[in-house]
Amino acid sequence: MEVINAIGRRKSAVARIYVKEGSGNIVINKRELANYFPSPLLQYIVNQPLNLLNVMGKYDIKVNLNGGGFNGQAEALRLAIARALVKINAEDKHTLKVAGFLTRDARRVERKKPGQPKARKRFQFSKR
Repeated sequence: MEVINAIGRRKSAVARIYVKEGSGNIVINKRELANYFPSPLLQYIVNQPLNLLNVMGKYDIKVNLNGGGFNGQAEALRLAIARALVKINAEDKHTLKVAGFLTRDARRVERKKPGQPKARKRFQFSKR
């Protein structure tokens, strides 16, 4: 099997991944998964597509992650892994789609408007 690459985005985070057959190593920006995402919840988010298809430990994944925060990066990586798994085996597409791993979450931070303290919050109105 040759190297498969895919991209995933969430908020301002971008994950570019390269997948090949191996022993299940996930290396993110030259660091191990457990080292890059110390939180077990974020590790769980990243591994969700692999656990769903029971292919944990079957592929080596090399990741370039930049932008965004921890949560956005983890969800961008989840999308990229799901897309790569579909490229490897197209029959898995329905399973991943039903679980919601192939849908790009398009929500972004709304910009702050002038004359307001935040994006939607207004200053207190005074009649007199």
